[in-house]
Amino acid sequence: MASSSIVFVTIFLATLIATTRANFNNDFAITWGDGRAKILNNGDDLTLSLDKASGSGFQSKNEYLFGNIDMQLKLVPGNSAGTVTAYYLSSLGSTHDEIDFEFLGNASGQPYTLHTNVFAQGKGNREQQFHLWFDPTKDFHTYSILWNPQRIVFSVDGIPIREFNNMESQGVSFPKNQPMRIYSSLWNADDWATQGGRVKTDWTHAPFTASYRNFNANACVWASGSSSCGSSPSADSGSDWLNQELDSASLERMRWVQTNYMVYNYCADIQRFPQGLPTECTSTP
Repeated sequence: MASSSIVFVTIFLATLIATTRANFNNDFAITWGDGRAKILNNGDDLTLSLDKASGSGFQSKNEYLFGNIDMQLKLVPGNSAGTVTAYYLSSLGSTHDEIDFEFLGNASGQPYTLHTNVFAQGKGNREQQFHLWFDPTKDFHTYSILWNPQRIVFSVDGIPIREFNNMESQGVSFPKNQPMRIYSSLWNADDWATQGGRVKTDWTHAPFTASYRNFNANACVWASGSSSCGSSPSADSGSDWLNQELDSASLERMRWVQTNYMVYNYCADIQRFPQGLPTECTSTP
């Protein structure tokens, strides 16, 4: 093949890949809000809004069993006290699995609280909370969940903030058998979200709006009882994230975040666990 033809084919394929990237129209369904959730710009953008009558939400059309998932969010600006923007993976039922990002609003000038949690077999209570090192309302930032059979890693703009390792060998449940959808919602939680419920939602600032773009999922899609990655997914299939772990530089960045920006860690809450901290807090994987 002539070099000019190769160049043409390369450009064509690159263009095809660019035009078939993730799209909110294709990948998500608005599930509630009576028009308060909107997909815009031919599926490139999505917004959720909240007023005194209702919030809004959406969910992925696909279910996933492991994945490396990114979403860019720009949070509710100004006085967001009482509001919660939730972005998470979850299965259904009383023994569900769940991997949570929740952004707890605050009064103008006060930082958001980024709340994380992991549920396995219906058991959660694994909260870690952070303030961010930037204003998440001024621009879009990338919030990522790496979920593979060995670990779950929460990251912000590529910087890991939390790792939850598979410690099933020590009796700690780990989400690995239940396919999960991606969900997001914007809702009023002024009974607990801001300063334990002491600061209420100021509805004179409504509607409150959160914005989304650039969803990306390198993931094993679960459909009709089987995984797109096969029965025994491995990195040999080209999914390096399936065996991904934090290298020394990433661990150092995570330590920096946890030292400087963590505001709550269940593993340090001795008063909450008078009979002893959970196993995953005191053991190594």
